[in-house]
Parts: sequence; C-alpha cells; structure tokens
Amino acid sequence: MKLIIAVVQDQDSNRLSKALVDNNFRATKLATTGGFLKSGNTTFMIGTEDIRVDRALQIIKENCKSRDQLVAPVSPMGGNADSFVPYPVEVEVGGATVFVLPIEQYMHF
Repeated sequence: MKLIIAVVQDQDSNRLSKALVDNNFRATKLATTGGFLKSGNTTFMIGTEDIRVDRALQIIKENCKSRDQLVAPVSPMGGNADSFVPYPVEVEVGGATVFVLPIEQYMHF
C-alpha cells in the first residue's frame, strides 16, 4: 500500500477530484495555503495499492498543469529593501507537488 500526498493549486482541485472519482480512487481533500505565493492550495491524500500508484500519478499529471501568472510583490517587512521588486512579476504556478509514501496498514470503515 502507498499513501500519495498531492499538493495542487485550487484551480486544478475540482478537475482532479472528478478524475480521481471517475477512476475509482478515494481521496481526502484538505484546504491548504502555499508559503511562497500565500495563495490557496488543495492537498489530496490518496491511499491505494502499489499497482495503482502509476495510474494515480498519471491522473494527477494530466489534471494539474502549470501556468504563468502575474503576482503582486509583498513589501519587505524588516528585510533588505534592495531586493524588493515594486512591480508585478510573472511566475510559474500550478502543477502538483507529489509525495508517495509506503504505509503499513490502510483501513476504510
């Protein structure tokens, strides 16, 4: 058994959730917040058999695409003002950060 933890951008959350259900994966969704952009994320916890891990990863990859987004900078609070950029910056967001962990026991009641 494996536990897949996937952190995805909120924009991809509903599409991924539907795709997981359509492929008979059970997942727990947690509302989370990213540290860099301070924006909403969704963390999925998926328990599955070893032989289905590759399929779950494929579904995540197909439904969580990266995209470019303009981000307003956060002003430095007590930090070095020399590195502060006072105008919006385009950054790549989205995609998924995925962890696959071995688990000893998985129960569903």
